[in-house]
Amino acid sequence: MRNRVYEFLVAIVRPIAWLFFPYRLEGRENLPKDEPVLLCANHSSGWDPVLIACSLGIGQRMRVMSKKQLMDIPVLGWILKKAGVFAVDRGNSDIVAVKTAIGSLKEGWSLLIFPEGTRLKKPQPELVKGGAAMIAIRSGVRMVPVFLTMEKKLFRRVRIVIGAPYSPVYTGRKGTAEEYQANAEEIMRQIYALGDMEWK
Repeated sequence: MRNRVYEFLVAIVRPIAWLFFPYRLEGRENLPKDEPVLLCANHSSGWDPVLIACSLGIGQRMRVMSKKQLMDIPVLGWILKKAGVFAVDRGNSDIVAVKTAIGSLKEGWSLLIFPEGTRLKKPQPELVKGGAAMIAIRSGVRMVPVFLTMEKKLFRRVRIVIGAPYSPVYTGRKGTAEEYQANAEEIMRQIYALGDMEWK
């Protein structure tokens, strides 16, 4: 299962991204090779999804959930869609995006998501919603925490750290809203711990 447009974009953008933000990937061994996972990362820059995709390379079968405004940009939105990126309307309960996310994971694609939902310069626990955990639980996959250097400056090294997979804790077949929230908060705590930062 491959997406050649995604692979082409990564191959083209990778040297450019590394030139502007020379990244160093740590913990690659924590990323399972034989199962799809929900990659959950902190978000402080529009470069974050690009840097993660480029650091993992074309060997990682991955889709990305992006904000709707980016996908609405002519030409760029069309290219990103061909590369497997899909939109989420952050201001509303976007059922279509949730179904697309769950379907992608069940089809064997890993998925990159930003549980905080927006770019932040420092941790803000009150902004985290349970949607990421709900997607993981309903698709039966593990969550993998990913930390990126918060402050990005041109030509300065960016650390990208992958942590150990986390299995959401829940009851019943689908879990509860409270359990979604608790698991989302736990994965954010793990993400910031990778960067030696306190989340609460």
